[in-house]
Amino acid sequence: MRLRPLGRSPLAVAPIAFGGNVFGWSADAATSFALLDAFSEAGFNLVDTADMYSSWAPGHAGGESESLIGQWLAQGGGRRERLLIATKVGKWGPRRGLAPDNIRAAAEESLRRLRVETIDLYQAHEDDPSVPLEDSLGAFARLIEQGKVRAIGASNYSAARLAQALDLAERHGLPRYETLQPDYNLADRAGYEAGLEPLARQRGLGVLNYYALAGGFLTGKYRSRADLDKSRVRAGKVERYLDPRGLRILAALDQVAAGHAATPAQIALAWLLARPSISAPIASATSVAQLRELLAAAQLRLSAEEIAALDAAGAPA
Repeated sequence: MRLRPLGRSPLAVAPIAFGGNVFGWSADAATSFALLDAFSEAGFNLVDTADMYSSWAPGHAGGESESLIGQWLAQGGGRRERLLIATKVGKWGPRRGLAPDNIRAAAEESLRRLRVETIDLYQAHEDDPSVPLEDSLGAFARLIEQGKVRAIGASNYSAARLAQALDLAERHGLPRYETLQPDYNLADRAGYEAGLEPLARQRGLGVLNYYALAGGFLTGKYRSRADLDKSRVRAGKVERYLDPRGLRILAALDQVAAGHAATPAQIALAWLLARPSISAPIASATSVAQLRELLAAAQLRLSAEEIAALDAAGAPA
């Protein structure tokens, strides 16, 4: 499988990354381990998590996803060598924010939960305007110098703030954010395409976009408000797409999928993979069968006409 570079870092990623938000939440330990086995055995290599996953679930405190990944890695058999671990800091709880002391403490906690000596990609989960960018980058630099982190990335940054961080890193000889993690899919395009995408391409950043399937809407499972009853978890996320534009997008996905004997979800991922700025969309699954369906998208090749039809259907309003 052809790997894609992540910015100027030494890391390279297979075309689809696994979203570890499900581990310990909608996927129990046994299911999580089976998913990680199937993902790794299929030749894919990056799992994305965060120190706060899954703090939103009743009775959870955060760190559940990292802990399960760590338990899986501890089984040995070359698991660590086959997998890139991407995690995040700064969005929730006592470790919220990007102050240097917070970054250092959170990194140590993530390393313990993951049972690893090095985090491959350590990402600022969201911007923290209260802390000077050079202070946060300096903390990341020390982690890299200590061998605890290989590369850093940014999630949920505006184009202006990300450009400022990149400029500061260059000016002061600090490590730069090598990756960007934005909310981007066929139904949510305007924010990324307007400012972040040109910046990512100009500065040579890797892009690992989340919500690649628009919270499940692009699977085609939700086509009317009656369908929202299929999942209480997804209902709040997908209801906003149930409008004429959203239905046009589903119709276009259906048409292209029919030509490939594929599913709408596979086509939605293939559309992302055809976009030059995208390194690997992040997708989640709660069963091995669902995961294998999504990973098969990496083998699809859309024609220029199919991409144009999908572009037109999902054109930002």
